[in-house]
Amino acid sequence: MTSLWLNNAEVPARLRLTAGSRFDTVVIGAGLVGLATALLLAEQGREVAVLEARRVGAGTTAASTAKISLLQGTRAQAIAGRHGIASLSRYIAGNVEGLDWLLNFCAGHDIDAQRVPALTYAQNQSETAAVRAEFEATRAAGLPTELVDDIDVPFPIHSAVRLREQAQIDPMAMLAALAADVESHGAPIFESTRAQSLHHRDGEVVIGTEHGEVSAANVVVATGTPIFDRGGFFARLTAQRSYLSAWRVPGPVPQEMYISAGRPIRSLRVFPAEDGDVLLVGGSGHDVGRDGSATAHVQQLLDWTGRWFPGAELLHRWSAQDYHPVGELPYVGPLLPGRDNVLVATGFAKWGLTNGAAAALALAGRLTGKRPPWAGTLSTWRLNEVTSVLAGAKSNAAVARYMTTGWLRLVGAGDHTVPPEGCGRTERHGLRPTAVSTVDGVTTEVSAVCPHLHGIVQWNDAERTWDCPLHGSRFAPDGTVLEGPATEPLPR
Repeated sequence: MTSLWLNNAEVPARLRLTAGSRFDTVVIGAGLVGLATALLLAEQGREVAVLEARRVGAGTTAASTAKISLLQGTRAQAIAGRHGIASLSRYIAGNVEGLDWLLNFCAGHDIDAQRVPALTYAQNQSETAAVRAEFEATRAAGLPTELVDDIDVPFPIHSAVRLREQAQIDPMAMLAALAADVESHGAPIFESTRAQSLHHRDGEVVIGTEHGEVSAANVVVATGTPIFDRGGFFARLTAQRSYLSAWRVPGPVPQEMYISAGRPIRSLRVFPAEDGDVLLVGGSGHDVGRDGSATAHVQQLLDWTGRWFPGAELLHRWSAQDYHPVGELPYVGPLLPGRDNVLVATGFAKWGLTNGAAAALALAGRLTGKRPPWAGTLSTWRLNEVTSVLAGAKSNAAVARYMTTGWLRLVGAGDHTVPPEGCGRTERHGLRPTAVSTVDGVTTEVSAVCPHLHGIVQWNDAERTWDCPLHGSRFAPDGTVLEGPATEPLPR
């Protein structure tokens, strides 16, 4: 399952951290948020370094559909319903600045950005009310959206809201240019360096990594979900997995960007490859580790594409992980209240390009004393966060349920036979919950207990990974951390 964007991407490998270094600011994570924040600070003369657990582009940014849009499915009505039109307007203002910054960066680095309309559409009659509500919310917040109902596409559309002059890019080309620009300003990027701990010593922030410690006056945690548990962000987010595919389609393909107003989500865009247009189809999302067979979700996506685009040839399929905030607005600001030396950015709800660029502007602005006027709306510790208590309670009730059922499922479990190729299961070896899988002919046994908060991992049959249903940590069959709040592997 390799992303289209990573296929033949030319990104140089970088050295790992040399322990004992000290910087003004250390940024953890080399996706859009981390690299853009590092660049903005380096341009201001700050001494910056970036730590990346794997490689530049290994995270969500290079696994996305890479739509740069102010029309974001049904996000506007969700935010307005929770926080009001004034907060939605400030959210959009931040996204406008993020969009402008990102497109200006692409223009200045010869990265092709296609300007196309974005549409949120109704797949059936029952979704037309959501389309109308999105139109009304976006118009009230000042976006020049329009309602349309005559759209020439092969799949069903009952109505849609359209916003012109949005954009789409190759996210890996953007990340590669960002990384090169960061380094050209004298800021090193250390790859294969996973941050594992954080503490304060002698007025400095000390980050423990698998290769030793590094210290800084300030730290920015740009890791999708914050990897340090202080602040309890894992309890304020829901980890979601969605699937993407790239197709060669005989005949014409839709040239605008589409996303459905209801579930199952269907998201479409076109990538103008050198040898012809490639259609990207995404969706079929679900909470990480909580929804039975991931393969079933992938197959639904493939079947839908085959139905409406007969003769389409599958080129690539892959997946992405995003985090939905229980309070609907992203969290951008201090990890803990009143402590500005450790900042985080998370909760972009699958709209990480505009939100990610906006977050970078807000983070860099906070550290340089030039916060944008809209930044407070994205704060990590908003006064109106109390309105999210009920949603948070519901989310954490689900966490408690999966914690309990995961452990109860192990009572008496002890098959001990070798799983078939591509399969995995959890069982009990004495008192030890064990996750056993067979991949590429190799059977591996690791602990089934997630090192984050001790949930029992579940086998992901589509990606051959161990996924934790509590807060979305994911592991390779040998226990290696892939993503999520966990920073330690599943031990053998």
